[in-house]
Amino acid sequence: MPDDLTTLPIALLDSIRAIHPMLVPAIGLFVLLIVVWIVDVVARRRLKHVARALARQTSSRWDDALVEQGVFGRLAHVLTAAAAYFGIGLVPDLSESVQTVVRNVAFAYGILAIIRTLSATLSAVNALYESGGHAVERPIKGYIQVTKLVLYCLGAILVVSALIDKSPVILLSGFGAMTAVLLLVFKDTILSLVASVQLSSLDMLRVGDWIEMPQFNADGDVIDVALHTVRVQNWDKTITTIPTHKLIAESFMNWRGMQQSGGRRIKRSLRIDMRTVRFLTDEEIVRFKRFVLLKDYIVGKRESLQSFNDALPEETAADVNMRRLTNLGTLRAYLINYLRHHPRIHKDMTLLVRQLQPGSDGIPIEIYCFTATTAWAEYERIQADLFDHLLAILPEFGLDVFQGPSGADVAALRADYRPHESVSKSA
Repeated sequence: MPDDLTTLPIALLDSIRAIHPMLVPAIGLFVLLIVVWIVDVVARRRLKHVARALARQTSSRWDDALVEQGVFGRLAHVLTAAAAYFGIGLVPDLSESVQTVVRNVAFAYGILAIIRTLSATLSAVNALYESGGHAVERPIKGYIQVTKLVLYCLGAILVVSALIDKSPVILLSGFGAMTAVLLLVFKDTILSLVASVQLSSLDMLRVGDWIEMPQFNADGDVIDVALHTVRVQNWDKTITTIPTHKLIAESFMNWRGMQQSGGRRIKRSLRIDMRTVRFLTDEEIVRFKRFVLLKDYIVGKRESLQSFNDALPEETAADVNMRRLTNLGTLRAYLINYLRHHPRIHKDMTLLVRQLQPGSDGIPIEIYCFTATTAWAEYERIQADLFDHLLAILPEFGLDVFQGPSGADVAALRADYRPHESVSKSA
């Protein structure tokens, strides 16, 4: 009985061979294909299930990152390649050349699976690093991408050598002649790698920085720093992609210093009509003494001017030779005190109210100060409120804003013009 059971598979194979000599290896390859598929499905499901179960039971982040990046699913393909590599030898009546080809393909697939697993592991390392606080200041995404590139290059060499059944040393020996070609092909990658190192080591750029690069129409927050590109989300929510090496080769503005200082600059001028600048009368001086922000200025200024005027010789003691208060100078004193007492103006930074070069469009009075916040909306509100008050307070000083004539001004002049009256006068 045992002899019959032993000879049964052999007899079955002989009967199949009698039908067609290639039928036995074909059936064997089909069975191997099914086995490899089953191994692939079972391995991926079991590995993912075990990995997720372990990740849920631990409090560490590294296993969660490995699961999220699909490391275990890619690792299962190594078992698939191993099943094909060792299972091909069990297929009967298969020629050595076919077995060699299948083994080479399975070995190459296994190498590719290992490279992809390592790549996913590097992505998990980057994800873990970005979850910490150092990723904003020192991003490593560019270095991770370079490492992946090197891995894939080595993997490509090993895969090709496995497929042609030659030693990788033979392929590497020919790279000396290909150096110039490789430098040309990977020129942008090399430039980007050097730029990434400089940007990181010199702390020139971080994720979250507000940068301006007009030559690329970039004005917004940096949302990603990669090996080849830096992505900027502009204020209109569009995305600008800038080559990394361009940030070293060309200039850009980084607003991080402003954000870290805690203050944002206001530098805006108001143009005063020069015809309204004059000396103050005694009644106006008395009235300005009632201004809380001008009381000390008026008193101190009058004392200094009085002492100067009293020292003048009697023969020159005329109004034209005396120093007197002007409405424009009093306005500047009012504005500087107003800014010093403003609760939303930064007191520890530069604070100026200065007069610029007069021109055909009036005298520019520039306010130069810093708000106590860097928030954009709050900054604009403070600046608008400040100039609202300035425009409203000008009539108190007898000053007007210079403004070019509008269509309404021309229409008003034309309405006052009566041609018949001018004709009668000329007659």
